[in-house]
Amino acid sequence: MPEIVQLAIKVVGVLAAFLLLPLLIGQTEHKVMAHMQGRLGPMYAGAFHGWAQLVADAVKFVQKEEIVPAAADRAVFRLAPVVALLPYLLVLVVVPLGPGTVAEKLDTGLFYALAVTGVGVLGMLMGAWASGSKYSLIGGLRGAGQLLAYELPLVLASASVAMAAGTLSLTGIVTAWRPWWLVWQLPAAVVFFVAGLAEIRRPPFDMPLAESELVFGYLTEYTGLRFALFLLAEYAGIVVISALTVVLFLGGWRGPLLPGPAWTLIKIFGLALVVIWVRVAFPRLREDQLQRLAWLGLVPVALGQLLLTGVVRWWIAS
Repeated sequence: MPEIVQLAIKVVGVLAAFLLLPLLIGQTEHKVMAHMQGRLGPMYAGAFHGWAQLVADAVKFVQKEEIVPAAADRAVFRLAPVVALLPYLLVLVVVPLGPGTVAEKLDTGLFYALAVTGVGVLGMLMGAWASGSKYSLIGGLRGAGQLLAYELPLVLASASVAMAAGTLSLTGIVTAWRPWWLVWQLPAAVVFFVAGLAEIRRPPFDMPLAESELVFGYLTEYTGLRFALFLLAEYAGIVVISALTVVLFLGGWRGPLLPGPAWTLIKIFGLALVVIWVRVAFPRLREDQLQRLAWLGLVPVALGQLLLTGVVRWWIAS
């Protein structure tokens, strides 16, 4: 097959996953929350079980007026949603669905994925600073503090599994994965998943939004399609964090009977349901609780897991 055709197939595949998976998870969140919290609204848009709720939301955002505050930095204000969304598209390039089903196989895929996901917070900071609103600025500063707190346990937990596999390649990590890692690397998996939720600012870690305190934080001045892009970035973040957790800790495409890509997608959607359940089941943390969980909870556990992995690797090598 010509190289240009292979490139076109990869680009189309990544774009399709990027556009489709977050929308499916958004639709699923509407339905799950409707059932768990008795929300009847999402059940009316569409004759069967409110199937057209996603379409209704899209029409609503398109119809809303685009407003840029008079005091805003207009160029930065308009660019912020794109900066928030684009990193998640770039991460999907290196996430393997199957043994040979990956857009770009990088030897440093894990390092690349962690570096790129960290860029997404810049979109939030840009929107907060450029909005010219004190509510937005406070939300952005909260987000910056949250990033500093939870980036460290996220990296330490991923370093543990990379050390266990002996590679930074995401495909290599899945290849080296063994079922008993579900026990051995379980603390690192929990730390990674919780820190990932904080990285994408999902409840109960949504302090940068905190509707009752900050109106809607860094999103206060956004309307219409730009607001929708920030929401799409949130759901894309769920896809990316779930996919990385699956690849690093749950064996990726490994599973019986079904094809490898099917198992990867099933595991991703399973973790996405956990993310939605956590939003419904747990109240928002206070700022002091959020920081305490990171520095006094997740970081020591991640360091302990990293030390244990190093000792086990040394014992096996000797």
